[in-house]
Amino acid sequence: MRTGGFIIENARWLGAGALLAFLSSFGQTYFISVFAGEIRAAFGLSNGQWGGIYTLGTTASAIVMIWAGGLTDRLRVRALGAAVLVLLALACLLMATVSAAWLLPLVIFALRFAGQGMTSHIAVVAMSRWFIASRGKALSIASLGNTAAEALLPLTFVALMVHFDWRLLWILAAVIALAGIPVLIGLLTRERTPQSWASSEQSAGMLNRHWTRNQTFRHSLFWFMVPALLGPPAFSTAFFFHQVHYAGIKGWAHVDLVALFPAYVALVVVAMMVSGWALDKLGTARLIPWFQVPMVAGFTILAVAETLPVAFFGLFFVALTTGANSVLPNAFWAEFFGTRHIGSIKAMAAAVMVFGTAIGPGITGVLIDLGFGLEVQYLFVAAYFVATTVLMVIGVGRARPMLAAPA
Repeated sequence: MRTGGFIIENARWLGAGALLAFLSSFGQTYFISVFAGEIRAAFGLSNGQWGGIYTLGTTASAIVMIWAGGLTDRLRVRALGAAVLVLLALACLLMATVSAAWLLPLVIFALRFAGQGMTSHIAVVAMSRWFIASRGKALSIASLGNTAAEALLPLTFVALMVHFDWRLLWILAAVIALAGIPVLIGLLTRERTPQSWASSEQSAGMLNRHWTRNQTFRHSLFWFMVPALLGPPAFSTAFFFHQVHYAGIKGWAHVDLVALFPAYVALVVVAMMVSGWALDKLGTARLIPWFQVPMVAGFTILAVAETLPVAFFGLFFVALTTGANSVLPNAFWAEFFGTRHIGSIKAMAAAVMVFGTAIGPGITGVLIDLGFGLEVQYLFVAAYFVATTVLMVIGVGRARPMLAAPA
């Protein structure tokens, strides 16, 4: 089916996924970091203290995600999605009204858990479960919601901060999250739910089985994938978290570096859509072992770049993996472990990825303080992605024959 016809025929379900992906932005690093200066000034926090609070809250949200993510196996998307959006709105209101620094870890936990954690998790699980033959295409289209938010919301809210107090803008974020609830329910008046499926409509994994979370956790393939799950969120987040410092050591104006980001986002979208198309044509097993190879080139170039055009060339390669990372890992769990328990399985993977966003900025920041510059660190990051690629080649290569094997 052509993409246009696919979108029209499945508009309500794709729209629900894109809506949830968009609204998850209020708990994403790129949105919260817009207010970092105001939050630090309001509570007298140093960069290290703010980073510690952010890491603590994000790590706690990753831990809770392991349990809460499994709710997607038992509850309808419209019910669970609406409930999580209420929590996200409450988290935004907490940020708008928080009056003591010791409460900030709780606020960050609530934002990260309800936003980046559960809201995006529900969107990904729904696309992985509802679509089989066109899973890659569905994941790519739904992920456009998050990409659109990343392109629009930071710029919009930075502009609004010129005229409005930052706390009022968090109230606006809460209103937007609540406004998404009736839209979500309206889109999913006809929803395919786990309870209503026939077994033939579900997609089995290796050995023609539907693996449980405990079985997945004990399988070697999961552990071969863990470093690859950590890498992109950890080091991509670290790059943007330390972008001011990076521009400074290169001798560039920060605004000139930021000017490259819209083109970077556009490249991420292209990579995401191409990855979805390739996934449906070739399957996850052929693609996923190699999707982090561009990161090797990207961080090597970022380490040695002396001019902005060269740095953009590095960001080009980072964008290739970032776009593919929105599609391939999410489809991987459904293809290799089946869709019956995909919510609880994907919750473990999501927890690892959220944990990556927590430790990436922290580790790189500590190393900077210890005298290990970002340029040296990025060479080691490139080496890390060489290692993750080797692990995926081995792990997926050993597991791939089981995709066609009977139980």
